Amino acid sequence: MDSISALPNVTVETARELGLLPEEFDRIVQVLGRVPNYTELAIYSAMWSEHCSYKNSIVWLKTLPKDGPHMLVKAGEENAGLVDLGDGMGCAFKIESHNHPSALEPFQGAATGVGGINRDIFTMGARPIAQLNSLRFGLPQEARTQWLIDGVVKGIGSYGNSFGIPTVGGEVYFDACYSQNPLVNAFSAGIVKTDGIIRAKAEGEGNPVYIIGSSTGKDGIHGASFASKDLSEDSANDIPAVQVGDPFMEKLLLEATLELAATDALVGMQDMGAAGITCSTSEMSASGGVGMRIDLDKVPLRQEGMAPWEILLSESQERMLAVVKKGREREVEAIFEKWDIHCVPIGTVTEGGQLEFFWKGERVASVPAESLVLGGGAPVYYREFREPEYFREYQAFDLDSVPQGTDLKSEALRLIGLPNIASKAWVYRQYDSMVGTVNMSTNRPTDAAVVDLRGTPKALAMTVDCNSRYVHADPETGAMIAVAEAARNISCSGGVPSAVTNCLNFGNPYQPEVYWQFVGAIKGMSKACERFATPVTGGNVSFYNQTVLKDRTEPVFPTPTIGMIGVVEDKKFITPLGFKTKGDLIYLIGESRNDLASSQYLVYLKGIEASPAPAFSLEEEFALCNQLQMLIRKGLIQSAHDISEGGLFANLIEKSLPGGLGFDLTTDAALRKDCYLFGESQGRAVVSVRPEDEDAFIDAMMLNGVGFDLLGHVTKGSIRIDDEDWGHIDDYRAVYDSALAKALGKDNHA
Repeated sequence: MDSISALPNVTVETARELGLLPEEFDRIVQVLGRVPNYTELAIYSAMWSEHCSYKNSIVWLKTLPKDGPHMLVKAGEENAGLVDLGDGMGCAFKIESHNHPSALEPFQGAATGVGGINRDIFTMGARPIAQLNSLRFGLPQEARTQWLIDGVVKGIGSYGNSFGIPTVGGEVYFDACYSQNPLVNAFSAGIVKTDGIIRAKAEGEGNPVYIIGSSTGKDGIHGASFASKDLSEDSANDIPAVQVGDPFMEKLLLEATLELAATDALVGMQDMGAAGITCSTSEMSASGGVGMRIDLDKVPLRQEGMAPWEILLSESQERMLAVVKKGREREVEAIFEKWDIHCVPIGTVTEGGQLEFFWKGERVASVPAESLVLGGGAPVYYREFREPEYFREYQAFDLDSVPQGTDLKSEALRLIGLPNIASKAWVYRQYDSMVGTVNMSTNRPTDAAVVDLRGTPKALAMTVDCNSRYVHADPETGAMIAVAEAARNISCSGGVPSAVTNCLNFGNPYQPEVYWQFVGAIKGMSKACERFATPVTGGNVSFYNQTVLKDRTEPVFPTPTIGMIGVVEDKKFITPLGFKTKGDLIYLIGESRNDLASSQYLVYLKGIEASPAPAFSLEEEFALCNQLQMLIRKGLIQSAHDISEGGLFANLIEKSLPGGLGFDLTTDAALRKDCYLFGESQGRAVVSVRPEDEDAFIDAMMLNGVGFDLLGHVTKGSIRIDDEDWGHIDDYRAVYDSALAKALGKDNHA
């Protein structure tokens, strides 16, 4: 019993094959006081992978703001972030990536991403109420993009719809840099009573340890390691590292878990995500300062002949690890029997902090839990970073070198049909947005998704945002813009920004130019989150998002996706994005500039990619959000929509479409007309005001010094710019509604 089973020929080369560095192998030998066997080495390879340990990012992640007035759980303490909503309610929310699995097996990759993020939420005792996603693909006309988006959208829809949680919003972007390596970021939010939070902690010597949920198979083995390396032409061989999901099992698991949470028999619980049993046992043990004895031969298996290390590293879905109070076993087991779910004791909590894994009575691995985890003994690295050559080229962009278009009207129609601006209806029609009946923004669109907090006057606003082209052009400014845009969306919808989760998608951290992008994005995110008092509650880092070809490496644009939630204190404050009534006044809040930098117009209609991030001021953004919140609470505006991709013109079209209305507009003679209409300078929103409220609106606007300008009026459907007829909203609707489906070669009514 005291001997450790060993396999021969475990060397530095074995470690290298498992993704460990030579110095990491030496460190493992030092920690254990001996050469590890293969099972132990496999454990370290998973837990010290980038995906689990954040070894190349944690030094910068620690600089993000984590404290705020509503925080119940700080980043990294539990499965997801948790903020106080008042009235005895908390919101658990998180965003995570499933990029590499989706690149190889898009349906299951995306589906299990949805399943995993929802388990993070309900493992904390919170019932998921809404999902969002942020998706990035290559150019829509490419066959690979069409294959990927087909599978990813079906995977999200299949899992989410079957699981019974509405998908209430998100974003879809297209750019050539994502052709081989798509990004699939899944967000989930749930509601929990603040006195019923489940902790991811093991405590109490002798307390039994249970595995709950699906049987364990070979799917997902080395999934964490797979997510911590480059995609290459040989990555198809890693398809067994992609997990397979079962949403119906997850639904049963959800209900059984929440029933268990209502008892006092539970000590702690954690989802089995990356690295499976290895991760959940080590993290729960390290969190509680205890150890565990685990009998792997008691784990329910669905495949014969699995080796102990395979059982430990399997990432089979719909599984949880739970520690329950000794003496309450039968009560717990009865709950899961009712739901026809495995609930099998596989070990006990021990003193001393050691994880000991046994197979048919033989000890096959013995490692200190603390040595495996982030914040414990997992390695931490300071990586070199260096400004890339393209940055100076982008900064040298000269607007005067861009000739003004001679037919802006036809360019406007083309702009509305660009994939990053046109309607994403082909995507979101495949999601169930109304299951659970909490969605309050389907029939009356708002900038952020808004869901009902039943039994209270409140609602919850949520959004995911990132313009990765801006971040590529200037990582620090681009990341600040991502936070600011999320805050604008929350504010335009009637909410007050509360907290942030992030999904940091970057290339290879060992490339100094990529790491420079990462460091800049963290700095920008920190500044913006501090200013908006929106602490970062957690999320994940996804490196190695690039394609390695024979002659070059192509990283994706740096994409720090921001998931933000906000509280709408009273449902009467919910503000639609669309115009309401013909004759209402249209006002711009914020300042327009002679700026086309990184705009969709400049890139796709003028063919110029090398330009900086658009004009941005963090103080102007903060003032804009405060002003919008004040106007909404005074009841002075009928609609609000922030200006983002496509500029002012795209904003006005998007405001016109929901009600079939139009607008007349007088441009600013002091600015280039193309900049005024299509530029994407930040810190702006468009609102509509009833004529009888104009004086009160102007008085309110004069209080805080935020710039504003009367643009024109809402029309019955005609569009006029500087007294020129630019057509009817139906002309633009025909393009806007069908452009993406046409580009993808799909039926728009899929």
